[in-house]
Amino acid sequence: MSLSSADLTHLIAAAVLLLVAAHGLGRLAARLHQPRVAGEILGGLLLGPTLFGLLAPGWQRAVFHGGAATQAGLGIAYQLGLLLLMYCSGTELRALLSRGERKPILGIAVVGNVVPFLAGLAFLGLYDTSRFLGPAGDRFSFGLIFALAIAVTSIPVISRIMADLGILGSRFARVVLSVAVLEDLVIYVVLNIALARVAAGSAETSGLLGILGLESGGNVAIGYHIAVTLGFFLLPVVAGPGLVQRLADWPGNLLQRASPIAFQLVFMLTLAGLASFVGVAPIFGALVAGILAGDLRGESLEARRAISGVSSATLVPLYFAVVGLRLDLVGSFEPWFFLFLLGFACLVKSVSCYVGARLVGEGRSGARNLAVALNARGGPGIVLASVALDARIIDDSFYTMLVMLALVTSVIAGSWLEVVLRRGKDLLSGEPDDGLVAGVAARVGEGPARL
Repeated sequence: MSLSSADLTHLIAAAVLLLVAAHGLGRLAARLHQPRVAGEILGGLLLGPTLFGLLAPGWQRAVFHGGAATQAGLGIAYQLGLLLLMYCSGTELRALLSRGERKPILGIAVVGNVVPFLAGLAFLGLYDTSRFLGPAGDRFSFGLIFALAIAVTSIPVISRIMADLGILGSRFARVVLSVAVLEDLVIYVVLNIALARVAAGSAETSGLLGILGLESGGNVAIGYHIAVTLGFFLLPVVAGPGLVQRLADWPGNLLQRASPIAFQLVFMLTLAGLASFVGVAPIFGALVAGILAGDLRGESLEARRAISGVSSATLVPLYFAVVGLRLDLVGSFEPWFFLFLLGFACLVKSVSCYVGARLVGEGRSGARNLAVALNARGGPGIVLASVALDARIIDDSFYTMLVMLALVTSVIAGSWLEVVLRRGKDLLSGEPDDGLVAGVAARVGEGPARL
């Protein structure tokens, strides 16, 4: 279906404005030593109902809602940007997981993740949050989303903060990133269980669930979704290292010969489609594809870096700008509850990480620095919010609060670490830096890792 000149003009104008605002304010945020994603979302927020829509509502509607294809076009760019973000994040996870860790980080990961998650669930038993429920009306899935928002830690944001501060090769960075990897993998599994429950409760069955004839919304369907979620995330373990490289090196792989970039994109989209077919959210198919492609080398590695670079310049910042565009700090925001949520989330997460660090033998100052760093929610927190909103688990007001929670905690973490280093204090006590993750630094700092 072709677009009229007017519709195409509307779509191009909206995309250009979002990209200019995202890159302009993203660079400003970076110059202020803050996560670039904060500026990218701020760019979209200023173009949304919070400012542009408040000052010139007619113009705002004309630009972003006037063309017949504008909403659909931006929606497609939003989804593709999210898929590419998850793919690139997956490659970073594989890079980090491929490194052995000598520091016992399991205690920090368990205490720092399980305790905040349980605290989030306990809070729901004491406070009525039903006004934040989305159209799906699923309290169980909402509870999982709320608890995950308290527990989540951002690998991309905190890694970029540490890269900017010049400490990515330190023992402190190694501990933080190792804990974050374990936490995020668990969080992504739980998130898909929440999404699967909503999907299982829908009126229609599709994909493999429909082929098997399982009743949508039944206990068997929910159990099926949990099983395929766990199975899908175990694919990298079952496949082992080097799978994508072997596929790329296969003599019959004509697509790789024609374009290594096209091969990786097709591989990502295929796994995303396969995930959707079996009942797993497509974004996790892209994540698993990235994990599988995380150990590429040679020409394939250069192709992966090219995908990362182009994504970070176009679709990924456009995704975050659209996230900001959907925020409404005027009509869909409860500032007092947000301040309470911010304080509760920071307190529970920081205290639990501090206790976990102390249990594994870290000193007080080191445990305090770990607690603040692991409180950054960043990209995963924003993905959690946008995916939950799209699945109709949460409403616009709670979506706005979750995005703001991710941004504020990331800014707090970066500012804290910068002050500690400026004062000449050590981030951790004991063992000196050995540069174990120095080889990972370049890979983690690529493309969307700036998030």
